[in-house]
Amino acid sequence: MATKKKKKYLYEVDLMRVLFIGGVLLNHTTTAFKNNVGNGSGSQLFIEATHLMLHFTRMGFMFMTGLVLVLNYYNRDNHWLHFWKKRYISVGIPYIGWNAILMWFATVTAGVAINWPDYYKNLIDAIIHGNKYYMYYILVTFQLYLIFPLIVYMFKKLPKHHTAILAVSAIIQLLLVIGIKYWLPGVDRDSWWYLFRAYGMNVLVYQFYFIAGAFVAIHYDQVDKFIEKNHRVIGWSTLVMAIGTVFLFFGNQNILKLSMSATESIHQPFIFIYDTFMIAFVFWIGRQYAHARNNGLPKIIDRMVSNMAKVSFGIYLVQTIPITLLYGILSMIKLPSIVMLLLLPLGYAFVLGGAFLISWFCYKVPPFGILIGRPQWHLTKGVKKYVRNNESIKQTVKE
Repeated sequence: MATKKKKKYLYEVDLMRVLFIGGVLLNHTTTAFKNNVGNGSGSQLFIEATHLMLHFTRMGFMFMTGLVLVLNYYNRDNHWLHFWKKRYISVGIPYIGWNAILMWFATVTAGVAINWPDYYKNLIDAIIHGNKYYMYYILVTFQLYLIFPLIVYMFKKLPKHHTAILAVSAIIQLLLVIGIKYWLPGVDRDSWWYLFRAYGMNVLVYQFYFIAGAFVAIHYDQVDKFIEKNHRVIGWSTLVMAIGTVFLFFGNQNILKLSMSATESIHQPFIFIYDTFMIAFVFWIGRQYAHARNNGLPKIIDRMVSNMAKVSFGIYLVQTIPITLLYGILSMIKLPSIVMLLLLPLGYAFVLGGAFLISWFCYKVPPFGILIGRPQWHLTKGVKKYVRNNESIKQTVKE
């Protein structure tokens, strides 16, 4: 009887998760500081003008989702009903749970007595629309799960045309962001279906990143060799475009006269190109980390990356708690804008550290692991010891 070949663990994926979730929290932390420096101050302008540099993180998460799903399921004999059941339960429980917890937390910290009928009404609305507590990513993921079998089918049905699939997807994505930036603002969308009116919740708006993740998963070695060969060009191009986001900001404000919301939208043609290069560069950084593990990387660094990667989904889910506390702390501090800006690294450490500690608690203490996609028990098998190299629904490249 042939033995099943064990999958190679991709340590670079761990670092990519850490970098993307770290970027997400930095993005939201800078927003908190922007709202607590003086209006019209140089500090506020600095934060606003550099904010677009951080807008690769959401797309990086979408790319990682496509990558991990295809690594896990592309070469399996899949039973899609089982896939949907497993995914929707495993991600649905944290989604509903944290919506409920965070809504309670937000009510309590606001000093308002809970009106339970209103609470349940607002909770149902939040669960349906995914528009609170940064939960949009989960709502988009639910849609991806629904169409994922079609993505797998498309790549398997057209084995010689994967590059063409990626190219067509990129063209569609470019046309989408052009339309969103230059056409959609003048359109009355009030009567549109919610997922088209609130397009940031629509899986189709992120389709390229999922397709790119799938492409990389299927052609991992080829993509790795291509990026390694061209990493200097990719790296310098990424840096130039990162600086270019500052010029994009002033162009949007002073030439196109866009609102601040539209100015800093992630759905822009330049940002699409920047995101693509940044994701490729982060992939290369991840590969260097994987190589360094075999060449004397300090164990403490490896342990930190591994631990953060394990609970990165949890960090995403619980980030609202430390961010809300940060808003409260900043509102009580009366300091000059420049001093407030200099405190940003400290605020970021507070948010990242707080989110990690809450997630780590859930990871270590049964039965709270179920709230971050890492249950420590099974309904029929009871409590079980978590195995280090097992990876959860949202977190891994193997099961």
